[in-house]
Amino acid sequence: MEVTPFPSRPAILVSPAVLSSAMKQILVTNDDGVRSDGIHALARALARLGDVFVVAPHLEASAIGHALTLRRPLRVEQLDARVYEVDGTPTDCVNIAIAKILDGRPDVIVSGINKGYNLGDDVTYSGTVAGALEGALLGIPSVAVSLERSLDVYNFEHAAAAAAQVAEAVLIRGLPPRTFLNLNVPPGRPKGFRTTVQAHRNHVTVVDERVDPRGRAYYWIEEGQNNWTPHDRSDYQAVKEGYVSITPLQPDLTDHAALSVIDELSVAAKVE
Repeated sequence: MEVTPFPSRPAILVSPAVLSSAMKQILVTNDDGVRSDGIHALARALARLGDVFVVAPHLEASAIGHALTLRRPLRVEQLDARVYEVDGTPTDCVNIAIAKILDGRPDVIVSGINKGYNLGDDVTYSGTVAGALEGALLGIPSVAVSLERSLDVYNFEHAAAAAAQVAEAVLIRGLPPRTFLNLNVPPGRPKGFRTTVQAHRNHVTVVDERVDPRGRAYYWIEEGQNNWTPHDRSDYQAVKEGYVSITPLQPDLTDHAALSVIDELSVAAKVE
């Protein structure tokens, strides 16, 4: 388990002179929407690393996953210098930014800061993670970052600092092909960073049935109950103990360990 300290301010991994002589192009997106405080805190933290472009959904698109809009046109509006909104999904935003807004491909994509963890199996639902996933599919080093959900005013300071540190390291060292990073940041000042794996859980979904004024039933899908499987190196365990979790992910969902089992099934199967 790799644990690194979390300094009081972002570490400068290369000299300011080096950064200024080769300014990078950074794309920032999210699924909470372009007006979320989290995305602008992230953009400010990344500004020391290069030219930051914010391209994010017009409205909140949480839990929309890796959806791509194909059945209607998309509209783009510039809200400020290097700040754009798209009436679509995070995946739409990444593609439109690269094709129509940025001057060439970004050097790194950072998606967040999401209001609420994206741990374990939740990455499959997350629009925040999908923004980084799309970057990885396009061959661009990408990072997703999420902060624990809060009922109070969000403090994005430490999450933004952690994201900037990781983004800087990625700009310098790169990532393996088709690999992207999923960061989850606990509340308060983190103890450091841990390299983690996805947690597993037994999730019980709660569907709340209600009746509208016309007597017709409608439903709310609620978060339900979670029972996390204990694992010393999981992302859930890291944030529970006060560390920033860094989980390397990839688009390949193939269960490679099961290939030989499926080969045996194929051999045993009868061809009609």
